[in-house]
Amino acid sequence: MDFPLYAPAEEHDMLRETIRALADEKIAPRAAETDETEEFPWDVYKALVAADLHAVHVPEEYGGAGADALATVIVIEEVARACASSSLIPAVNKLGTVPLLLSASADLKARYLAPVARGDAMFSYALSEGEAGSDAAAMRTRAVLDGDHYVLNGTKMWITNAGVSEYYTLMAVTDPSAGARGISAFVVEKADEGVSFGPKERKLGIKGSPTRQVILENVRIPASRMIGDPGTGFKTALATLDHTRITIAAQALGIAQGALDYAIGYVKERKQFGRPIADFQGLQFMVADMAMKLEAARQLTYHAAAKSELAMHGQPQRDLTFLSSAAKCAASDAAMEITTDAVQLLGGYGYTRDFPVERMMRDAKITQIYEGTNQIQRMVMARQLLK
Repeated sequence: MDFPLYAPAEEHDMLRETIRALADEKIAPRAAETDETEEFPWDVYKALVAADLHAVHVPEEYGGAGADALATVIVIEEVARACASSSLIPAVNKLGTVPLLLSASADLKARYLAPVARGDAMFSYALSEGEAGSDAAAMRTRAVLDGDHYVLNGTKMWITNAGVSEYYTLMAVTDPSAGARGISAFVVEKADEGVSFGPKERKLGIKGSPTRQVILENVRIPASRMIGDPGTGFKTALATLDHTRITIAAQALGIAQGALDYAIGYVKERKQFGRPIADFQGLQFMVADMAMKLEAARQLTYHAAAKSELAMHGQPQRDLTFLSSAAKCAASDAAMEITTDAVQLLGGYGYTRDFPVERMMRDAKITQIYEGTNQIQRMVMARQLLK
């Protein structure tokens, strides 16, 4: 795979123009309403499907666009610039399907990746539980072998796009005596008997993306729906996050870029003391710092994406775990700072819902929390450095 490690190629720049035009036309005008109503934006999903941008990472052999990891980052980044909730469509489709790409049988890949590529189904990822968040290996959801089927019982929590996704990559304990090595991964379908969903969580941000419990009550599924071998589920989960933390970094970059762009436009127009507030050096320094932090995080994220792409094509990258954690942590911390400063630059207006930056600030917060809190990311990075 020959593409520059740090800089997007010409086709990446063309992709950015395409997705930005779509986002400006179809997604940004709906973002405030999506946040207010807390409804999943099905029209945005349809627009992304029509443009083949809803799951660009799915390989061509399953009917997907076959986009590389950097292209996927750019798509998520540009959608998030307009609407963070909508950016979870391509991001979570990747999160749910990477375990299959890494570990599933050929039959399972063909069966479940093709409908995602067509836009007939979305894929979510069910790892966390109420008592197993940062300590995901402490999960209690059980899968018991019964003939050629497994019977699943338990409750998964904080599941993004739960209820709107048709398919779920779900981790469950198959051997309680083996700790993390007793966890296996399965594909569970929304239509499986015994699958239900908790009420929507009432959240600070990303309100257009439902976050719900996935409840399993004697859910009986064919053993052929196990992803990889028994006991390899947790290993697959960790390997998946090496690739998908980069998509959270992308989301953070997009949210931050949206806030920076809006704030720059505002300070050039807003007048105080008889001149645009952009003339004041104190505010100029704020804008400079915002842009500097954003660009540093972007370069780190793109570098991590390039490493992710090599790793997905059978070229192991020893520093991928460090880089993906670093990108996620740096980009989300930057997004929180940049969106907070954008609210400050707009003053009283920034604090109102009539302007988009307060929404962006609320949306940015989750990027420091999900797919591993930034405290966990720092532990992961330290372990990689010190081992």
